[in-house]
Amino acid sequence: MQIIDSDEDAAFRAEVRAFIQQALPQDIRDTFFGFRRHSWQQMIRWHRILADKGWVAVSWPREYGGCAWTPMQQYIFDEEAMLAGAPRLRPFGLKMIGPVLMRYGSDAQKARFLPRILSAEDYWCQGFSEPDAGSDLASLKTKATLDGDIWRIEGQKTWTTTAQHANWIFVLARSAPQAAKPQEGISLFLVDMSLPGVEVRPIITIDGDHHVNEVFLDGVEVGADMLVGEANKGWTYAKYLLGNERVGVANVGQAKAELKLLRRLALTRKRGNQALIDDPVFAAKLADLETDFLAHETTNLRMLSTLKPGGDASALAPFLKLRGSEIQQRITELASEAVGPRAAIWQRGEEGDPLDSYGLHGWLNARAFTIFGGSSEVMKNIIAKTTLGL
Repeated sequence: MQIIDSDEDAAFRAEVRAFIQQALPQDIRDTFFGFRRHSWQQMIRWHRILADKGWVAVSWPREYGGCAWTPMQQYIFDEEAMLAGAPRLRPFGLKMIGPVLMRYGSDAQKARFLPRILSAEDYWCQGFSEPDAGSDLASLKTKATLDGDIWRIEGQKTWTTTAQHANWIFVLARSAPQAAKPQEGISLFLVDMSLPGVEVRPIITIDGDHHVNEVFLDGVEVGADMLVGEANKGWTYAKYLLGNERVGVANVGQAKAELKLLRRLALTRKRGNQALIDDPVFAAKLADLETDFLAHETTNLRMLSTLKPGGDASALAPFLKLRGSEIQQRITELASEAVGPRAAIWQRGEEGDPLDSYGLHGWLNARAFTIFGGSSEVMKNIIAKTTLGL
């Protein structure tokens, strides 16, 4: 099934495709099509290339340096970039704290931080999850105490993605511990990672890489100007931020690009004397996966076709996140099967055929997809409550 663009969208797609063809460095393309992961440095290079073009903040209003593209244009750009082998830009500044500041931040915060998010002079990480407050985020224990004009923050955050590269972190902390409900009495702060009392410790995940970290906040002092919005209203801002995050985690463009790689893998790998794609059992699994992905893509496009610029997709975000993360996991599972027994010999740091590591490495990394950004169990509870009224 081929999804057909309107004439206007087709013209926009052609413009995007021509720019990416000209601007995306070959070594970045080769990384993806060579079955390897992009580095953080490659991602930042691509971010800055897009910033120079004025295309880095596709959903932001023009008054803040954004493109103000329609949701469909944003989707087209993401799809074309992923299919060309571009890195996926990290969402922490562009899709998380940036939109929160535009909606709830002070004029001074907007003027200070938004341009530096666009230029990648500031790189952000997310200080939400804690050792005992992941899916149940409202139970967080990090506390913020006001002393004159200074907030003093004490606590620990965990699973903090790319904190080793970040120079700023947005932190949820409990500022009114006696509040009647757990969701009340929480505030959102902007914290400079170079401040005394901030410590980052690496967490090496099951795939052997350094994606995430623990962040310790030991009496970190921030000014009142680093409080976002009003004190004790942080849960409202967090819900807005998480709605944006979960739509991004659906990641249809990336999944389509990975499926293209998987099909290529099936054409080059052999089982016995035939290509893997000709094995009827494997071919049936691939067809089933591609069919489910097409249904997911169509659902996403139905949502985008009715969503106006700046619209709220939070009601649909749990569906997209739940299904999208499951499909991404299934892609890595089938890739691991396609690589076969050689995937088991992979060890971090060894040289050799990237195909040997592609399946298992991706499969191990993908175990987190149904946890981060809201676990599948939490997504199902949200769907049951908001859609089914249970």
